[in-house]
Amino acid sequence: MSHGNAHHILRDTFGYTAFHGAQQAIVEHVVAGGDALVLMPTGGGKSLCYQLPALLRAGVGIVVSPLIALMQDQVDALKQLGVSAAFLNSSLDAGAAREVYRQIHRGELKLLYVAPERLMTEGFLELLEGLEQDNNIALFAIDEAHCVSQWGHDFRPEYRALTVLHERFPNVPRIALTATADAPTRREIIERLALEQAQQFVSSFDRPNIRYRVALKDNARKQLQSFLESEHPDDAGIVYCLSRKKVEETAAWLKEQGWDALPYHAGLDAAVRSKNQKKFLREEGVIMVATVAFGMGIDKPNVRFVAHLDLPKSMEGYYQETGRAGRDGLPANAWMAYGLGDVVSMRQMLLSGDAPEERKRVELQKLDALLGFCESTACRHQTILRYFGEEHPGDCGQCDNCLAPVDTWDATEAARMALSCVYRTGQRFGVAHLIDVLLGKATPKVEQFNHQQLSTFGIGKDLVQQQWSSVYRQLVAAGFISVDMEAYGGLKLTETSRPVLRGEQEVWLRRDADPAQRKSSKAERGSRMREAFAGANEDPLWQALKAKRMELAREQGVPPYVIFHDSTLLEMLNQKPHTLDEMGRISGVGQAKLAKYGDAFLQVVEDVANGVAT
Repeated sequence: MSHGNAHHILRDTFGYTAFHGAQQAIVEHVVAGGDALVLMPTGGGKSLCYQLPALLRAGVGIVVSPLIALMQDQVDALKQLGVSAAFLNSSLDAGAAREVYRQIHRGELKLLYVAPERLMTEGFLELLEGLEQDNNIALFAIDEAHCVSQWGHDFRPEYRALTVLHERFPNVPRIALTATADAPTRREIIERLALEQAQQFVSSFDRPNIRYRVALKDNARKQLQSFLESEHPDDAGIVYCLSRKKVEETAAWLKEQGWDALPYHAGLDAAVRSKNQKKFLREEGVIMVATVAFGMGIDKPNVRFVAHLDLPKSMEGYYQETGRAGRDGLPANAWMAYGLGDVVSMRQMLLSGDAPEERKRVELQKLDALLGFCESTACRHQTILRYFGEEHPGDCGQCDNCLAPVDTWDATEAARMALSCVYRTGQRFGVAHLIDVLLGKATPKVEQFNHQQLSTFGIGKDLVQQQWSSVYRQLVAAGFISVDMEAYGGLKLTETSRPVLRGEQEVWLRRDADPAQRKSSKAERGSRMREAFAGANEDPLWQALKAKRMELAREQGVPPYVIFHDSTLLEMLNQKPHTLDEMGRISGVGQAKLAKYGDAFLQVVEDVANGVAT
């Protein structure tokens, strides 16, 4: 494949001058006919990894996606770039679906988005066989590949059947993509989709533009209100709640306070859900209050904040949900309020479900990892990355713990007891059993394993059970202990625990002050967000560029970001292009968009410069 060719399409069609991260290597691998597994964070440019090869290879690229709502936006965005694309799912009426089939037969499409249920029908598979005989399938892209995993948080049984692609079309390259997958999920994707021979491309999971903050619940609504007023008065964002009832109540309350807020959960009428989602995507400054039913594949790049009023179920869930903020690479906030009540209700929810015991144990371990993250004194970016098996070079300067260090206590002695207890019991028991041993409780399990004979039995009576739980969670979050997910959540020591056990290293853990006393510091409030947009929001040119974008989006019935991302408008604001040539050099302005919109936006720049009211 000629590199120039790929760069040529990248520049002229997509409007970018350079590939980002592993994109070029992935594109070249797939164009050459190789299978690929791509793990890349939200906003890392995953779709380009299959869209560009589909344009470079003969035939149509088939994209399997579980997200009906997203297909329409993806296809709209591709059409804006001058790429022939369509989708097939249950939202199309018979006439529209027939027209798509006609386009496929005529070889007019370069990308076709298909729901997995549609793909698996015998009729569609036969259509694909006909295309393959004429060498007319460019590739198969399996988006949101973590849906194949029963351990994942978005399990879709129909994804399991996708091995048929490998079995019936062994010569067509496959590319599976996901924005989140811990080690067990990754193994399952490879096994379930028969990707053993695929090359793996794992990008850094770090999202440096997101500022993570966790607050102890005091008065959650009040805390949310002050967060929105001080940092996001006009921004689009998502507020996650655990229950449908809380979603509706929070959305109604925000509306009363004057915010443009809408509810979204699986219990709402499908037409209402669709209307609310459309409004969120197509208008500016809308806040969506939602359960986790909302979000997978939300492509809106300028979601400026994600707030959690309840704990998510796991680190993957938290990472995936917060990852919907700042996909355009501009600063964004992830803010969460949590309290002990959340922990109790989430535990009860997990335990009372009808999942098998093994699954429940894994879910509880995942919840514990998330609690460890909440309670950790370490850099949030570091803790998240460690969970996904990646190291972070040091303090990020972009999270609450780095900006406003919390109150800590010397837990060296407690940590040694906790680690020693893991060691003495054989590194195979979970937290509850270890705490029983430390507190000297003669439970049936302690007696069964004769653990009252151990030197660690009863040595931890100076702390209560809750404190020991927090110690263990923080030791896991800090990487001194690992959780063996395969062995029902037994705790094991890591190499880093040695100096602590030998008395060569101190351990300081988080002590949360009374919430009433803990006011956020100036450093925490001095949000980089306001600095990034402070100039822009006051600038008449910024307002005029956004107004023009909204006008064009309404005319065409597409979301504003399909015309141009905020980051592209920000570059126009800073560069103030005077000619089509200069406009064409701005990132995100490809040839099709330059021809379509170049003059209109140049006119806006000129009018504002000349003081003409737009």
